[in-house]
Amino acid sequence: MNNKSNFLILLPMVIAMLVSLQACAQETHEIMDAPGAKKIKKEFHEFGNTRVDNYYWLNQRDNPKVIDYLKEENEYTARVMKKTEKLQKKLYKEIVGRIKQKDMSVPYNLRGYQYYTRYEKGKQYPVYCRKKLKKDAPEEIMLDGNKMARGHHFFEIGDWEVSQNNELLAYSVDTVSRRKYSIRFKNLETGDNYTDNIPNTTGDITWANDNKTVFYAIKDKTLRAYRIMRHHLGENPEKDVVVYEETDPTYDVFVYKTKSDKYLVIGSSSTLSAEYRILNANDADGKFKVFQKRQRDHEYDISHQGGRWLIRTNKEAKNFRLMETPEDKTPIENWKELIPNRDDVLLEYIDVFRDFYVVTERKNGLRRFRVFNLKNNKDQYVSFDEKDYYAYTSENPKYDSRKLRYGFTSLKTPMTINDYDMISGKTTLLKQDEVLGGYNPGEYITDRLFAVARDGVKVPVSIVYKKGFIRDGSHPLRLYGYGSYGYSTESSFSSPRLSLLDRGFVIAIAHVRGGEEMGRQWYEDGKLLNKKNTFFDFIDCAKYLIENKYSSSDKLFAYGGSAGGLLIGAVINYDPGLFKGVIADVPFVDVVTTMLDESIPLTTGEYDEWGNPNDEEYYKYMLSYSP
Repeated sequence: MNNKSNFLILLPMVIAMLVSLQACAQETHEIMDAPGAKKIKKEFHEFGNTRVDNYYWLNQRDNPKVIDYLKEENEYTARVMKKTEKLQKKLYKEIVGRIKQKDMSVPYNLRGYQYYTRYEKGKQYPVYCRKKLKKDAPEEIMLDGNKMARGHHFFEIGDWEVSQNNELLAYSVDTVSRRKYSIRFKNLETGDNYTDNIPNTTGDITWANDNKTVFYAIKDKTLRAYRIMRHHLGENPEKDVVVYEETDPTYDVFVYKTKSDKYLVIGSSSTLSAEYRILNANDADGKFKVFQKRQRDHEYDISHQGGRWLIRTNKEAKNFRLMETPEDKTPIENWKELIPNRDDVLLEYIDVFRDFYVVTERKNGLRRFRVFNLKNNKDQYVSFDEKDYYAYTSENPKYDSRKLRYGFTSLKTPMTINDYDMISGKTTLLKQDEVLGGYNPGEYITDRLFAVARDGVKVPVSIVYKKGFIRDGSHPLRLYGYGSYGYSTESSFSSPRLSLLDRGFVIAIAHVRGGEEMGRQWYEDGKLLNKKNTFFDFIDCAKYLIENKYSSSDKLFAYGGSAGGLLIGAVINYDPGLFKGVIADVPFVDVVTTMLDESIPLTTGEYDEWGNPNDEEYYKYMLSYSP
């Protein structure tokens, strides 16, 4: 990566560190000189209540006065931060100095080729490559992001997929930073680019087995994926056929091909429900049929294996169970149970192979992999040797493989990529991310704590600090939280974080309700009319860390982004004196106004997360905590 791009990418981390390290360094007169936005009264009337927002006018992104105000804020920030320029440069040098700029991903094999991604020193974008699986085969560069990005202020490669015959590449790019991707095509045999250019897509691409047809999703004006389209290579995209249109604004659509390469699948999902349609991948122009009709509160997903489908479902199963059905009998009355629901284990994902299937489970907040062997009807667990970690199944595109590729990391262990032999049970380390500068994980200690919330619930806290740390309340601590959408915050490694740890900081993650770390109920207890549990959990975790002398209020910092920024805004309103400083990164803080505006991207799709404020009960509850 080049230096300018490096700095832009790392800027949020540098700012977060500076806020933590220089929390109250500015003088009073600097604070007094801060710019203030003009107050223009805007009233909202709902359910007999009047709300006043004096800054609603700042939504007018094309208003010159808004632009002028933002410039004033940026200038003020630069002025206040000027005294930290030396520290900024030092932190930047430290962070970049740990990054291996020339690097390559672990290759994977598929249909006679080896695929991998390279990063070149001093360049910003990835290079996607492949080689034939034979000795001394030359490298084929499919896409060079560095060349493709020339002339663009913003550039990102979304998805790329190779056709079944290995000759054609479909890929997507975004050049405006709006998450609207254009799909393009390339002949990998000749290197020629096709003129087909499909705009306004989600970026995901799926080939049929005929090597000429692709399926993709397009977005509406709110950026919701609502249509699945079919395109024949070489034809005008304006004539592409609508294969499926989702008319319910709370649902999004997507399309993929099963790992067995036998079926094309259209998925339609909301926060609480799902529905799938299937089509033989050899019949690109055929009609998709419904797998199982949607039902309110029924979430399921499907994987094809041999002559059956495996279904992960929450039907009569809070933490999900695994079921199977013959591939030609997909309605729910034909499903048979393979793995029952368990109160203490969340069934998260299924990965299928010809002779195996792998279940990703979560117990006590931690992931584990359970491997089922279809040849001997036995199962085994992949073991991990740390008490707090994050593991995930990695790229496993080869259906007839006996090896499971997975990633493993922790707050002190850089990411490792491993192959697990599903017959012998042997794990092989393929790569560990290199941290330059002599990093030694043995110099750091990780732990998993449990704070007791005000209602008696035990909330997990992941923590890391440098060896030699003494629990006397004298150390600064940064506490991170999120707690929304059932998203589990994982304990993964971050090399920039070392700049805080090496300066005596303690880093902690509060796994608050609203995530799914402790099962589905954990999520449901932190959403809708239970949302305040998320905020109270975070406050109680902070107090637990203070009471146990990991830090003190005058050295405690809170950090969260997006929905986690809402968390930060709420907790400082509930307990203003608890933290020395906070970092609210792109915070979602005007909950009621946002959720009342259906023209905003994704609003209607989030009613099942926050509630619909057009309902008075939800309106009043949301208003009671919205920062």
